[in-house]
Parts: sequence; C-alpha cells; structure tokens
Amino acid sequence: MSGELVKLLSNLKEPEALAFVEKALGEGVDPMDLLGQAKEAMNIVGQRFASDEYFIPDLVFSGEILKGIVNILEPHLKKGEEAERLGKVIIGTVAGDIHDIGKDLVAFMLDVNGFEVLDLGIDVPVQKFVDTIKETGTMVVGLSGFLTLSFDSMKDTVDAIKEAGLRDHVKIMIGGGQIDEQVKGFTGADAYGKDAMAAVTLTQGWIGG
Repeated sequence: MSGELVKLLSNLKEPEALAFVEKALGEGVDPMDLLGQAKEAMNIVGQRFASDEYFIPDLVFSGEILKGIVNILEPHLKKGEEAERLGKVIIGTVAGDIHDIGKDLVAFMLDVNGFEVLDLGIDVPVQKFVDTIKETGTMVVGLSGFLTLSFDSMKDTVDAIKEAGLRDHVKIMIGGGQIDEQVKGFTGADAYGKDAMAAVTLTQGWIGG
C-alpha cells in the first residue's frame, strides 16, 4: 500500500486518490503516513511543473486534490493539530498585482507543513505588510507577484520594512512570474522560490520544521 497515494496524486487521479485515502483510513493506516505520501506526491508535481511536463492548470488541480485529501484526513489528525505551529509566515501579493494562484498554493503548502500562515490577499499595500509584521512578530515574509511591475512594489515593501526598523528580524522571500537572482538583488529580498515547495524548504531552513 505504501506509495500508492504518491502515484495517484502525482498522476492527478482525483476520485481514485480520495477513495484510496478513505479506504486506507478504514484499514487503520496512520493518517500521518498518508499525509507524508501526499507531500511526496506534491514534490513530484512540482518537479513535473519545473520540467514543463505539467502546467499551471495541473498545479492548481493537484492543489484541489490535496485539499480534498487533507479534508478527509483532518478529523483523524486532531492530536497533531493541537501541537504548536512551527512559526508564523506572512504572505501576500504585492501592491498593483492581483494574481493569487501561486500565492494560494504556497500558503496551502506552508499550512500543510505545519506553519501558521497569515494570508494578506492580493494588491496588498506596503504599510499592511509592515503593520502585520509589527502585530505578529513573524520571522518570515513571502512577497508574491506575477507581473514585472510588481518588482518595484516588492522593492518598496522591503524598503519600508527596513525603514520601520524590522528588517533584521525577518527573512523575506519573493516568488512568482519571472523572478530570478537579479530580481532578488533588485528588491533586497533574502531569497526567491521557484515554486511552492521551494517556499516551504526556505521557511523550514529559517524557522525549523
């Protein structure tokens, strides 16, 4: 049975994956094991997306299947749910940009991996990021943007965080669209992530888990 869910989810077989999870739970399989398989499958989906085997609709669909799996598993994960979250992460699409597919996937994957996610939504004003950092004491901020004009907004946001005297206390990651090392340098962020799994890996490196 081990690995079956990895295969079904990574191949985007929705009804089969959900039916398998129900059946496995009925047979006494550890829900954490099933969640682990789901994460492994999402890694594979991410790799297929990176190698142009899958495209954005596939990525979104895999997220929907994962959501369904988590909904089935959630009642069985209550003990784990009570465990303290690993840390807070603020995420939002920067001012002037309304794309949210990538941001939503990142927020979802961070949540599944045990982080408390504060999703500020789309077209988020610079000050909103600054205020939320002050209110929550978060250590990680994710700035999302798909359009090239969002690079300026990202830079403005990082600058404002610096001006507020908070820059030394937070790690900032950026993602979305045509983001690369050059854009990272321009905005002053600490790192950029190519996909949702990269964002999880960065966050784990910064605040554990």
